[in-house]
Amino acid sequence: MSEKLRELRILLIMIGVFAVAYFLPIESERFLSGIMESLYMLREYAQLHVLLCLIPALFIAGAVGVFVSQAAVMKYLGASAKKWVAYSVASVSGAILAVCSCTILPLFGGIYKRGAGLGPATTFLYSGPAINILAIVMTARILGWQIGLARALGAVAFSIVIGMLMQVIFAKEERERSIKDMVLISGESKPLWQTGIYFALMILILVIVNWAKPPTGSTNIILHNIYASNWLVTGILGIGLGIVLWKFFGLKLWMLLVTIAVSTIVHLLYPTFPTLSFVSAVALLSLFLSMSGGEAKDWVENTWSFAKQIIPLLFIGVMIAGALLGRPGSEAWIPSKLISALVGGNSLWANFFASIAGAFMYFATLTEVPILQGLLGSGMGKGPALALLLSGPALSLPSMLVINQVLGIKKTAVYVALVVLMSTLGGFIFGMIG
Repeated sequence: MSEKLRELRILLIMIGVFAVAYFLPIESERFLSGIMESLYMLREYAQLHVLLCLIPALFIAGAVGVFVSQAAVMKYLGASAKKWVAYSVASVSGAILAVCSCTILPLFGGIYKRGAGLGPATTFLYSGPAINILAIVMTARILGWQIGLARALGAVAFSIVIGMLMQVIFAKEERERSIKDMVLISGESKPLWQTGIYFALMILILVIVNWAKPPTGSTNIILHNIYASNWLVTGILGIGLGIVLWKFFGLKLWMLLVTIAVSTIVHLLYPTFPTLSFVSAVALLSLFLSMSGGEAKDWVENTWSFAKQIIPLLFIGVMIAGALLGRPGSEAWIPSKLISALVGGNSLWANFFASIAGAFMYFATLTEVPILQGLLGSGMGKGPALALLLSGPALSLPSMLVINQVLGIKKTAVYVALVVLMSTLGGFIFGMIG
């Protein structure tokens, strides 16, 4: 019987592929536009987010599983930790990173698999992309202080409320998981101060190398100076990280010196392409760490495990999102006029649709503000605009695919539903007040 079912499944797949090929609308300009938008968005994602955002985040996530003990994670983020401590740490930690919905994923996966409770872990997952200080400032300057303030308050409150609701809804499963983790718990492999310095340097590199250009017209000298010198600061931090790896984590001195020398030579040869120097340093360090054995090798292998799990799903999700919705100002399979027409006014439906659209779209960090500026100019209501701001940066179709790999389809569906629901209510209330 199973043999017949397998053959039937193969036949149905063949018929499906034939039907798609037979009716493929290659003459349609909109169909071809969607295909091109998916490729454009994939290229944009690869150019802007993989090398400088995703790769460092993967290394940090890999390090969490090796250098941070399960006891430490559970002490501050576990189901049995004090709630005010767990949710404060999760929301603040996520907000400090200020990354997009895809970059936060390996970090979320790392702390969750290491023993963080579902509630604090999902608070961290939401807060990373949603509570972005620079994005909130840009929102206030460009879209008005009211929507900027509402975004800030809503994002902070929602990150904690969504996390707490996830913990309550799946309380039984989390209790069983907590008991299992307590059995498997292990002690510190390194002194806390060594691990603290290491992670501080890694996180600073992730933040500084991705420091966004200040908004046009900004007079904040500090933001401009950090942006102008971000590669210099990244290089200094990278050398500091190398020294820490040499002193405490098994990297040999000659490996560190070779890495510094090669990345410096690459920078001198290609001074206008600093990313190449950064990538060469990361590649050499990965090679040398894998040769070092012990925890250093485990770190690289853990990072590679996350990369295999996450990167293919992100690429597939980015292409699907591009084909459906396209980039700002470009047409794909779903007409932008249709979206603008559906988010006018302040009805519950308009706010719900804005939340859904935001949840499935992919927003690179800070791009949501100019997108909203255009939509507001096309007649979008202020309530739906806030709804999209609260759901869009925190979720995307690519991130949903990866979250499903970590949490499973049931928990992922509930998380997405909570984000959409909270964003809808937040936008509707704001629209009524405003």
